[in-house]
Amino acid sequence: MSPPISPQTSVTLDWKLAEDEGLALGTQHSDIQGCYTLLIHSSFCQPQNAEPIADRLSLEWPRPGIGYKLFPNCVPSFGFRHLLSLTDRVDSFNEEVRKQRVSRNRDAPEGGFDAVLQAAVCKEKIGWRKDALHLLVFTTDDVPHIALDGKLGGLVQPHDGQCHLNDANEYTVSNQMDYPSLALLGEKLAENNINLIFAVTKNHYMLYKNFTALIPGTTVEILHGDSKNIIQLIINAYSSIRSKVELSVWDQPEDLNLFFTATCQDGVSYPGQRKCESLKIGDTVSFEVSVEAWSCPSRPTEHTFTLRPVGFRDSLEVGITYNCRCGCSAESELDSTRCSGNGTYVCGLCECNPSHLGSRCECQEGENQSGYQNLCREAESKPLCSGRGECSCNQCSCFESEFGKIYGPFCECDNFSCARNKGVLCSGHGECHCGECKCQAGYIGDNCNCSTDISTCQTKDGQICSDRGHCVCGQCQCTEPGAFGETCEKCPTCPDACSTKRDCVECLLLHSKNPADNQTCQSLCKDEVVTWVDAVAKDEQEAMLCFYKTAKDCVMLFTYSELPSGKSNLTVLRKPECGMAPNAMTILLAVVGSILGIGIVLLAIWKLLVTIHDRREFAKFQSERSRARYEMASNPLYRKPISTHTVDFSFNKFNKSYNGTVD
Repeated sequence: MSPPISPQTSVTLDWKLAEDEGLALGTQHSDIQGCYTLLIHSSFCQPQNAEPIADRLSLEWPRPGIGYKLFPNCVPSFGFRHLLSLTDRVDSFNEEVRKQRVSRNRDAPEGGFDAVLQAAVCKEKIGWRKDALHLLVFTTDDVPHIALDGKLGGLVQPHDGQCHLNDANEYTVSNQMDYPSLALLGEKLAENNINLIFAVTKNHYMLYKNFTALIPGTTVEILHGDSKNIIQLIINAYSSIRSKVELSVWDQPEDLNLFFTATCQDGVSYPGQRKCESLKIGDTVSFEVSVEAWSCPSRPTEHTFTLRPVGFRDSLEVGITYNCRCGCSAESELDSTRCSGNGTYVCGLCECNPSHLGSRCECQEGENQSGYQNLCREAESKPLCSGRGECSCNQCSCFESEFGKIYGPFCECDNFSCARNKGVLCSGHGECHCGECKCQAGYIGDNCNCSTDISTCQTKDGQICSDRGHCVCGQCQCTEPGAFGETCEKCPTCPDACSTKRDCVECLLLHSKNPADNQTCQSLCKDEVVTWVDAVAKDEQEAMLCFYKTAKDCVMLFTYSELPSGKSNLTVLRKPECGMAPNAMTILLAVVGSILGIGIVLLAIWKLLVTIHDRREFAKFQSERSRARYEMASNPLYRKPISTHTVDFSFNKFNKSYNGTVD
């Protein structure tokens, strides 16, 4: 990044401050990009022969500060001097600033635009780097000279936009060429990818703000009277430049019209817009460019134009080839039957032979046309061509009108007979087509006078018509009985009427009690007439009694009613009603006693529950004990000394068997 500082030499700008802030400026920019270089110029006005712009009286010219108490040692008038090329040595920058002295001229405007142009086009002397972001800061406290101002001094030759610095880096054509125009400045700045920052005093901000609309890639910031905000100013301008993308067009052919549609980071398309702002790193934007040819050149050739983002080196070259001959023109029928044999049928139309006319060449010049006149009537009872044209060979030729265009097969349509609102056709929000308004987006109705925008019906908290009506054509129609106002915000008989006036009362309690004496409360109490009382009448029938609790737990009372003038009458209690302050010791004893009492009660309940549980368990034990019956049994480990076994004896030989027991 190569941000030069180009201070306009003037008695109100502080060169000493520029010296002190040089190091800080470099440091701030190194935080942004990590690489920076600085330069410095000095510009004044057209000197010597440019009378009466420069102060060149023969006795005062060598020392124009004679008789000027503030700066008696002014240097002679000059046009522009390039003092220091781009460098990263801040000490050199400060040293050069330290050497500077101011000069003076006769008129208020200054020749700083000469300096801007030379800084843009003298690339070798300035030292612009090709791949860097180029920032040029132009500081001034006055209006600039622009093209045609030089004629006052006899300089009639327009500026040629070229570099005119000699070996001493001084501008050499101050007495030969006029000041540059805004168009020339914009062209050269864009050609060299330079972003211009206007750092101007507050009283000239709007002038230079208008310049930014005419010079693409420029921004304007307010420079404080002591110039101490120069660093933050440059950082803000840099951030603004880096967060904006704007397309510029180069070498656009005269017979082409370009239509831009920008789709910015929010995904919304903006027809007719060629820039997107408030961009962040990672945001994506796109541009759609439609090309329309007004006419075909006599010798159709390929033309090119270039699209380039302002302040960037990237560009897109677009080639345009004109197709002025339809493909169907090669296929034509001479003396076609479709043209009654009196013409050539080509591309769906008849080109009639001489002395013939009509859509099908069915008529001959001078022929009686009475037989065709009925074809020029929309209906039998209607006049020929609706009375707004002439019938020629069954076709209506519509008259011209000073009010607009008459058109249609029977001249029945026009673009000026639609409904009007306050004398404006279609309310200015639509186009008239054949007696009917075609409304723009956001408007409806016969004359497009009804807006669909509901923002005018919204209250500060986002409610539509305060929830007491409907938004019709951008205006509230109150449906709640007793409600009125632009957003139905006034309603003395509504249950929530008190909440709408609470903000005003709270503001008056916090600040001055007179809305006229307090800027803070004027917006909240703009329609209120406030009366302060020591006691509020709670039984007043024509007013609504309102109350709310303050931050100190006091109750604020006020009544609300509407006056015939449309203003609200608020009767407000001077001091909120607050109860007696409680005794701290009483509260402490009550809290401690409550805690102890609750503890004792809980302990007693616990003891009672434990006792009941123990008694139930003991009774259960006694019951089971009484029901117990134990039977006699031997020790399971004891074994008898006698064992008994059963044996089965079988004698097959004698068919005898024996069953018995052996011990």
